[in-house]
Amino acid sequence: MAAAELPDALADVLTGIQRLIRRRLRAGMSVPRLRGAQIELLRLVVANPGIRVSAAAKELYLAGNSVSTLVNQLVKAGLLHRETDPVDRRSTRLLPTPDAEARLRDWAEQRTALVRQQMERLSEEDRAAVTAAIPALRRLAEGLHEEVVGR
Repeated sequence: MAAAELPDALADVLTGIQRLIRRRLRAGMSVPRLRGAQIELLRLVVANPGIRVSAAAKELYLAGNSVSTLVNQLVKAGLLHRETDPVDRRSTRLLPTPDAEARLRDWAEQRTALVRQQMERLSEEDRAAVTAAIPALRRLAEGLHEEVVGR
């Protein structure tokens, strides 16, 4: 493959893998499907319980009203809880419900099992190549993150 083709090929492969993982996992779900932005917000709140809506919007690079809409949807679905910030009563803190935590944990376990199963189907050489690529892919992700955060 020519060096000029690598960026598009890599982006296409990574996007395709992510899309296929989501599609495969959704097929076996018995709960209502969540949109990508809803899942991103839930993951953020689980990782940062008590985060304010404004901080979540900044972290997700979304407008505050977009995050407020997502929060309303997730509260209605029983996956998020809002509480008034005791320090600033004008602010709202977001907390995950036990259902949200269980749902994300279940999704992660299923994703791990699916990827493990597919990795086992690869040749030993391919598994070694994927394993060797992980550090470089992490550095690529960090560079992209730094570029986005710097803007």
